[in-house]
Amino acid sequence: MLTTYIIHKMSNKTNKFSAADFGKETEASKENTFYFGKENFKWMLIGLACIVVGFLLMMGPDANTVDGKFDPNSWNDDIFSIRRIRIAPLFVIIGFAIEVYAILKKK
Repeated sequence: MLTTYIIHKMSNKTNKFSAADFGKETEASKENTFYFGKENFKWMLIGLACIVVGFLLMMGPDANTVDGKFDPNSWNDDIFSIRRIRIAPLFVIIGFAIEVYAILKKK
């Protein structure tokens, strides 16, 4: 009795595809063809802008450059400024975190 019930239930299942449909093209919905939406791209551009700002803040003269000229006998303490050591890398890390958020965010 139980086996006939199980066979009856299994025979009532309808499959979405059959062997006759093999090789035929199926239409995908137009709205779900691309994963990223406008919101994702907006966040990606914000993250990219943060990364670019961070790298621009890191720019400056090197340790032996004074007034735009290389001088091996002088030392420029500006390479250890708060802007170049703390703020700029923080912008870059925040930018990469925003990029990860933009990629993982669903529509």
